[in-house]
Amino acid sequence: MSKRILPLAAMEKILKNVGANRVSDKAKVALKNVVEDIAEDIAQDAVKFAMHAGRKTVKAGDIRLAAKR
Repeated sequence: MSKRILPLAAMEKILKNVGANRVSDKAKVALKNVVEDIAEDIAQDAVKFAMHAGRKTVKAGDIRLAAKR
């Protein structure tokens, strides 16, 4: 079983906010997995940017820069 970082209720809320009337459990899990994978990739890149800049602290700008890639 996968690690649970993001709650499934948040995935349902996101889908409903963009117009879904009903959301299956499998759809919530699928969105959760995709979002967590993307977030992990962005976080890894942001850490690299902070280290390259000689910082230990990841800043919002690092996240924004990493998200553009």
